[in-house]
Amino acid sequence: MTCRTPSLALVLVLVATTTLGAQTPDGAALFEERCAQCHTPPGVDRAPTLEALRGRGPDAIVNALTDGLMQVEGADLTGPERLAVAVFIAGTDRGDTTDTTLGACESAPALGDPLAAPYWTGWGAGPRNLRFQPAEHARLTAGQVPDLTLRWAVGFADTTSMWAQPTVAGGHLFIGGQDGTVSAFDAATGCRHWAYEASAGVRTAISLGARSDDRGHALFFGDVDANVYAIDAATGDELWTREVETHPGARITGAPVLHDGRLYVTVSSLEEALASNPGYPCCTFRGSVVALDAATGDEIWKRYVIPETPGPDGTTADGDQRFGPAGAAIWSAPTVDAGRGVLYVATGNAYTQPAAETSDSIMAIELTTGAIRWWNQLTPGDAFIICRGNNPNCPEDAGPDHDFGASPALVTMSNGRDLLVVGQKSGMTYGLDPESDGGVVWRYRAGPGSALGGIEWGFAVDDEKAYFANSGLITPEPGGLSAVRLRTGELVWYAEPPPPLCAGEGRSGGFGCNAALAAAITAIPGVIFSGSNDGGLRAHSADTGAVIWTFDTNREFETVNGVPASGGSMNASGPVVVDGMVYVSVGYQFIGSRPGNVLLAFGLN
Repeated sequence: MTCRTPSLALVLVLVATTTLGAQTPDGAALFEERCAQCHTPPGVDRAPTLEALRGRGPDAIVNALTDGLMQVEGADLTGPERLAVAVFIAGTDRGDTTDTTLGACESAPALGDPLAAPYWTGWGAGPRNLRFQPAEHARLTAGQVPDLTLRWAVGFADTTSMWAQPTVAGGHLFIGGQDGTVSAFDAATGCRHWAYEASAGVRTAISLGARSDDRGHALFFGDVDANVYAIDAATGDELWTREVETHPGARITGAPVLHDGRLYVTVSSLEEALASNPGYPCCTFRGSVVALDAATGDEIWKRYVIPETPGPDGTTADGDQRFGPAGAAIWSAPTVDAGRGVLYVATGNAYTQPAAETSDSIMAIELTTGAIRWWNQLTPGDAFIICRGNNPNCPEDAGPDHDFGASPALVTMSNGRDLLVVGQKSGMTYGLDPESDGGVVWRYRAGPGSALGGIEWGFAVDDEKAYFANSGLITPEPGGLSAVRLRTGELVWYAEPPPPLCAGEGRSGGFGCNAALAAAITAIPGVIFSGSNDGGLRAHSADTGAVIWTFDTNREFETVNGVPASGGSMNASGPVVVDGMVYVSVGYQFIGSRPGNVLLAFGLN
């Protein structure tokens, strides 16, 4: 597949043909002039540090400056200047290339029916997004968890963020990478069966389902250029691709969900980051849900969660044209309620004022038509972009940036009633009644909340309790786990975060070393697994919250494929438990976290 971004080789050719005899641009000086204010401490809280960026090759950085996240900042740089900055940031004049033959399996057993044995597919281990793995699929008990040991590790080249969560089925592990490589590994040994190259980085978890033509199974995922893919699960052969949104800031971060022959895709955006540049015309993106034919990729319907089309809306203080309404990105996977015929999504903050009434909301969208059945806005007036200086794009009354990053969870309680459980960056958690248009049944505050606090990416639910991890990434009270009774919202237990492992004996701690629990958590009967910003993978008693097992990822790993790898922060994705093993992605370069590039697998001896 041909990427839409220029390769490093092409950039080098352009440099050679356009700068012959010209002085080579000073990358260090350009970085200091253009980038240092955000990427050197204290910088901007969501921007990766220079140290974190050093894990990427020049190719990836050039792409980001050309038509990626940093395209506005790179717009007035020449090709040679972009390359010079990229080489300085990367610390090398050659990018690391991903050799997908490293650690290749000697044999490739038939995949068979991957859903006939224990599995975890998609974001939440099912279309209801409970993040609870039942005993028959976990095959791991609370008594066995303390005996878990590292079975294998795989390193990912040209990677600083392991932002994708694994899917495990049929003895295979499927995962996407920051460089766009989607791989199938042997779940028991970590050897690689095959690799597929997407057009851009893959952040979503991968959803697996049977093909409609009875020719095996397909994998469905999205990339950070808003492309959706279907590939054959056994071979990695491409079945179809579809671009679902053309806005330059659009991306797909939530896992697509397969239901009844349709693939439901949510679309998010980085326009709130693009608009941090005063030269960016703010703002025109609207979050959306797209229904695709799973067999062909053809669009069935598309629903923007802000009904109004953005248009001219006055001028900024600098006299530039302003646009709106905009925002309400959908960062997480949708949740299917087959019985009521709806899809639940959690929307993000608005980018413009007045904030759209569907921002920061839980919405019910009809599966067949895409019509909005109801919504419940839980934080009104939340218009936010990443502001710095006297940026005219900034809303006059900005924030508090308390949007939703986690998928709603639809649970049937032990009394037979359904409850929609949600958690917000405000630190608030809710039980909503799907029978009364999302009316609030209970509220519980799990933490103080902040722009990077509260419930970031995910929580877990069984039939009696909901388990919430509090991020607190930029608050004085980071971390901590809460267990809440589903019927009432009352607190069952709270577990304080342990001291950060990265600041232990002989360690300096430093930037990003804290106990924030931004990563999604995962439950099995009797156990909660969490991954922390401090590099600690932990198992907690579901009865008390007490830690029963810890693994410190703050080190270098010997990998199956020979790629140098190290641990770091866990953020965005969460642990996956299948057939007696625990799998976790480690490393996150953004928003006050620490980079890493390793996939770890734990099992019993």
